Amino acid sequence: MTDAVTGIILAGGQGRRMGTVDKGLQLLHGKPMVEHVLERLAPQVDALIINANQNPEAYATLAEPFAARVIPDRIGGFAGPLAGLQAGLFAASTPLVVTVPCDSPFVATDLVSRLRAALDDAGAELAVAKTFAQPHPVFTLVRTDVRENLNAFLVGGGRKIDAWYAALRVVEVQFDDEPEAFENINTRDELTGFEER
Repeated sequence: MTDAVTGIILAGGQGRRMGTVDKGLQLLHGKPMVEHVLERLAPQVDALIINANQNPEAYATLAEPFAARVIPDRIGGFAGPLAGLQAGLFAASTPLVVTVPCDSPFVATDLVSRLRAALDDAGAELAVAKTFAQPHPVFTLVRTDVRENLNAFLVGGGRKIDAWYAALRVVEVQFDDEPEAFENINTRDELTGFEER
């Protein structure tokens, strides 16, 4: 289990830019977006968690074939992706967790292996994906022993990912060869555009 990784799919937001709908459940090519993410992430990890604050029954149905658990945030108020990471860190029994958002259905199939190699090489606590000059802070591999650090940050009112990262040993991992893997779908127009591709 020293190499084991739990995948955490972040689906806890309110989907405001899509009209306050649950983005992970919106259909892309006939399947909920979260199902696309599950299919790509499952082969890369040892366990799966979906962090969702709405529609737990719908997520549980989608999670069942992947033996994934569905868990809500530990803190209220839709506190953002760090709240989803916090929930996952406390629920995971593996030494590492990887996070991906539910609205990025084209997750790289080598995401975990590349993040893991960089994390180990750098002796870092957190590895974050980057394409060109753009970091993708919700695509991360994190050591679970940072959970108390994150808990304290959130309890103290912190919400910004960059501010929390600043206190950790972080390595950025270039994915310039796979920029499409980090495209996310935030609006109805974007969803329609991806349907038409």
